[in-house]
Amino acid sequence: MIDETLLIHEIYASIQGESTFAGLPCAFVRTTGCNLRCTWCDTPQAFHGGTRMRREDVLARALALGTPLVELTGGEPLLQPGVFPLMTELCDAGRTVLVETSGEADLARVDARVHKIMDLKCPGSGESHRNRWSNLGHLGPGDEIKFVLADRADYEWMRATIAERRLASVTPNLLASTVFGKLAPRDLVEWVLQDAIPVRVQLQMHKYVWAPDATGV
Repeated sequence: MIDETLLIHEIYASIQGESTFAGLPCAFVRTTGCNLRCTWCDTPQAFHGGTRMRREDVLARALALGTPLVELTGGEPLLQPGVFPLMTELCDAGRTVLVETSGEADLARVDARVHKIMDLKCPGSGESHRNRWSNLGHLGPGDEIKFVLADRADYEWMRATIAERRLASVTPNLLASTVFGKLAPRDLVEWVLQDAIPVRVQLQMHKYVWAPDATGV
């Protein structure tokens, strides 16, 4: 069956680098393939290649890393049908499961126990027209909405979107981060303080611990 295998780029243990789980030990299952091409994408190596694996082997590898936290990421993990039963199996095994998704893929089939970290693509990504706004109806207060900001225009878009879509009533976990090396975090902090908008400013922790272009970490 189509959901019995997955195309996997890498499986490894590290720390969760961004989100409200930042800093915690985490097993990462990175799938291959993405249908978006954000201008600032930092994982283009996951667009192609990978290894075709049985879902049961992916599950075993992830569990063997021994971390209470497991994240499905990509690429775009929700493009592969096998990801949905895999997330359920990880939850059944007692893991706290995160999925990091672009906001374009449909969230309807994601197990309710999974913590969804969903991007809303800002104009600077070149993909803001791909946001699937109906996904907001599949988010709960334990889920997270992430904005990656390249410049002041992206910040203004985020601020307007939070107000117009009443996102703080969808989830209190609204995350704002900068495109590494493009927008200075201190500028974002200054804007957020000036406007008192309800976001958590975050940095990509793994890019400060290791080299910004390091993979497998």
